[in-house]
Amino acid sequence: MAVSSIKHILFDLGGTLMRAKKDWADIHHQADEALVNKLNEYDIQLNAKVFRARLEKYYNQRDMDFRETTYHFVLLELLKELNYAEVSESILRSALDAMYAITQTNWELEKDCLETLRSLKKRQFHLGIFSNAGDDKDVQQLIQNFGIRDYFDFVLTSAACYYRKPHARAFEIALAQWNIMPQEAVMIGDSLVADIYGAKKINMKTIWITRRAQFTAEDMHRFKPDFSLRKLSELLPTLDLMNMKRMM
Repeated sequence: MAVSSIKHILFDLGGTLMRAKKDWADIHHQADEALVNKLNEYDIQLNAKVFRARLEKYYNQRDMDFRETTYHFVLLELLKELNYAEVSESILRSALDAMYAITQTNWELEKDCLETLRSLKKRQFHLGIFSNAGDDKDVQQLIQNFGIRDYFDFVLTSAACYYRKPHARAFEIALAQWNIMPQEAVMIGDSLVADIYGAKKINMKTIWITRRAQFTAEDMHRFKPDFSLRKLSELLPTLDLMNMKRMM
């Protein structure tokens, strides 16, 4: 029986629509120093290496349970352990903003991103973003800085929604923004585990963007996207093919 064509596209952000300009090690070092220097303005002493070590512990935990407790929470709890129990929200936010002012400079849109988004909107596709991220404001600011906000019906993050991809709830929250069923949408991302496996668990169609993808041989064996593309500019013909097969 023929079914309707897919008109809703959920995008990943980092590694899919945007890319890092250079390796993160030096950027993270500068960002951590910016954060501790901002805290120092309020007579709060924090070692940048201690902060980075706590973040690494946080990364390991969230990669196991797919829950996002946010950078804000991590910083707050660390400062409490260091006997800074009454740090105001404004101080915490200013420190995080100082850190993200550094990291945001290392992101840039993929060269074919804007033209792809324009073409999709011209064809009346509905677009959304779900990004695994430890800070919602950071992602929203990036979207604003890139000037792509108007292309999307929504921009969601795991920091705002608690759940990280590939947790099924992350995708359900995203699809609820459109009030549609999983079969009516396609997930597009660079991670075989977070994006492809997660979406397929709830029966979404999937398109894997491979140019920034990092994966293991086991990932390749276990997680099979519906389509694999090198770049975003190949997306429209693939969507046409996907929808043609659905209508047959």
